[in-house]
Order: sequence, then structure tokens, then C-alpha cells
Amino acid sequence: MSLVDFSPLINSFKIPDLKKRLLITGALLAIYRVGCYVPTPGIDGAALAEFFTRIAQTQGGTIFGIINMFSGGAMEKLTIFALGIMPYISSSIIMQLLTAVIPALEKISKEGKAGYEKINQFTRYGTVGLAVIQSFFIALWLENPARFEGLKIVMDPGWGFRIITVLTLTTGTIFIMWLGEQIQERGIGNGISLIITAGIISRIPAAIHQLFVLVSPFAASRRQIQPFTLIIMTLFLVAVVFSVILITQGVRKIPVQYARRIVGRKIYGGQSTYIPLKVDTAGVISIIFAQSIILFPATLASFIPNPGFQRLAQGLIRGQVLYTAVYALLIVFFCYFYTAIVFNPQDLSENMKKYGGFIPGIRPGAPTAEFLDYVMTRITLAGALFIAFIAIFPDFVMAWLKVPYLVASFFGGTGILIVVGVMLDTLKQIESHLLTHHYEGFIKGGHMRGRR
Repeated sequence: MSLVDFSPLINSFKIPDLKKRLLITGALLAIYRVGCYVPTPGIDGAALAEFFTRIAQTQGGTIFGIINMFSGGAMEKLTIFALGIMPYISSSIIMQLLTAVIPALEKISKEGKAGYEKINQFTRYGTVGLAVIQSFFIALWLENPARFEGLKIVMDPGWGFRIITVLTLTTGTIFIMWLGEQIQERGIGNGISLIITAGIISRIPAAIHQLFVLVSPFAASRRQIQPFTLIIMTLFLVAVVFSVILITQGVRKIPVQYARRIVGRKIYGGQSTYIPLKVDTAGVISIIFAQSIILFPATLASFIPNPGFQRLAQGLIRGQVLYTAVYALLIVFFCYFYTAIVFNPQDLSENMKKYGGFIPGIRPGAPTAEFLDYVMTRITLAGALFIAFIAIFPDFVMAWLKVPYLVASFFGGTGILIVVGVMLDTLKQIESHLLTHHYEGFIKGGHMRGRR
């Protein structure tokens, strides 16, 4: 009997509420994918696609390449969803960081549901502002033929084109944000994450086609990848997915004991529980930060024709040793940076002490905070090194097996972390509905197995 049984998917459609949520989620994701093919006015889509093809062939990249990945290829066609959900992601990260350093925002975030709604509203405002700024600079970038190796992207440049581009791309981002919120409220899973995942998965057919052309099973004379190499790639993919699942789900359980309290005739506390400290707290956010910073010089070099700056930018191109080393170090740094922002051992220690909780063998208060910080620092190192390895692994696959980056990118990097993490989260939510209605969950033989 196999470990994973996908028959619960059939049972999912036997539960009316879950069936409705699944259909709504599928319909909203379909609307998003349709919008990824609606072009922005005034753009020569074929010329822009040719430019992005040249970027891929040079194994380099710019920050626009990140936007293109998160928008599911909409950026290379400059459709109405070209910006994708990146402004919302950037705004969310900025608000999360500001909440940790600004006392007023931290106070609002602790006001429960009302505080969450306020922070979410600030995030929306930030999304609109970032979308306007990004779309305006994209319009300026598109108007200069010198940056596109002679290709004319904009048919009628000027303020008319800029205003239309800003309005179109900003409205598209707001609409995607609304779709994500509707999925969150009426569908299943995290709406924003599912939209990003749908964009990444949409690139799989193109990668499979490229791989098929390279293998050329019916024309040995044109074959660039041998069957044995294809087997190795398949084994790599399985190993990467398996390891990502292990690290994503990995936690260090810190045991916590609560002292007994007698209030009137009732006895409270006395139970044992644990604090799950995630091995990979930062997740894909560390890669996004690192990519944005390391690709910024290459992006800026296209605007500043300075010889010294151009040489520096050339050293920070994918495939160079300097790029790989700096990229890995940045990922490790941002893993620790983000973990320090979201995990506060002092607050956790004070809350445990307030409710009579303690870690066996550790005194409450400052010693508990020091112990939690000690443990978190060490497990974060393991998670950071793994994330750094997964991020640079596609570069090694591309160099060793001589495959295009579009194919190699599915063996690690941002895409695989997002897809695996979102799929696991969505399956957990579906499983919780199944177990509530006494159906068997996805994992057999585990502690979450349901009842028939």
C-alpha cells in the first residue's frame, strides 16, 4: 500500500462546502490565467518576448526576470497582469519589517482582528504606491530602444503611453490582490500563494517542450541530452522535492510544562505541550531579498553606461563564481535577519512565565529567552545552508548537464520552494475539512488519519 493516497480528492467533492470552495478557487485562478494573456496597449509583444528570450540565452538576468517568474510569464508579454503580485509581496514584507521596528505599528498588530485589518489596509495602500512607481519606471524602460539591442518595443512612446501603462499595470495588480483575497475568504488555501504557484506551474509546459527538444527521442542526430542524463535529472528532481518537504515541515519541539493552579474548586494547568521552532522560518523570503539585491547592479547597469559599473555588473551575472558566493551569503544573512524580525524569544519567555509555563531544566525569564535564542540560532543555520544550496543548485545543474535555465530552474530555487510549500499548506487545509466530516485524509498511517 502506498504512503500517499489521492483518493481523498474524490471525497473532497462529496462535501458540499469543500466542493464549493474548490470550484471557486479553480474559477478565480482560471480568471487570473486568462488575464495573463490580455496585452497592454501600445506594446509590440513579439519584440518584447524576443528580448526576454535573449536574456534567458545569456544565462544572466535582471530584476524584471524575477517579476516575470512571479507573474507566470506575463511580464515578457507585458499583459495587464505584468507586475503580478510582486508589489503586494514587497509591501507585505515592508509592513512586516516596519511592524517589528515601529512601536505604534507593533501596538496595532497586537489588537487582534481589528489590528490585523488595519495592517492589511496599510499593506494595500503600499501595494498601490509600489505598483504605480514600478509601472512608471517600466514604461520609461520600455521606451528606450538602446536597452533592447535595437528592438522597438513601444510603438508610440510619450506621456500618453506612460499614463496608460501605469493605469493598466496598477489596476491589474489591484485586481490580482482582490482575487487573492477572494480565494482566501471563499476558496481554499492562501490566495496570494496559490496565484504565485499558478504562475510558476504555468511555465512547466514550456520547460517540458524545451526538454523534449533537447532529448529528441525520434531524431538522434539532433539530440543534445542523452537518456542517461535525463534519468539523472529525474532522480535529482525527486531528491530535491523530498528534501524541500523535509526541511519545510521540519521543526524542533521544545517541551513546555505548565504548573497546576487552583482557582476556586477547579484545577487549571498541569499539562505538557511543546513549542515548534521551524527549521526554515524565513523560507522563500530570504531568496527573494537576495535575488533583488544581487540582480540590482545588473538592472541598474542597463540605465547607467559607466564602464566600471558595467564590469561589476558583469561579475554578478548568473554562472559567475562571484555571483554564486555572494548569492549564497546573502541568503544565509537574510535567513537570520528575517528570523530575528519575526521570532522574539524575550516575548515568548514572558508569555510562558505569565501563564505558569516553563521548559524543564531551564529557569523561567531571561534563562528561558537565552535558551530559545540559542536553539533558534543553531537550527536556523541548518535551514539557511539548505535554502542557500537549493537556491544555487539550478546553476550547477545548468552548468553540469548543459540544459537551459528554464529547465534547470525546476530543480531548485524560488519556484520549487514556493510550489512545494503552497501545495503542502493547501493539502493540509483540504485534509482538515475531510477529517471534520469523518473522511480519511491524504496521509495514511499517520497521526492525522481520519475515520470512515
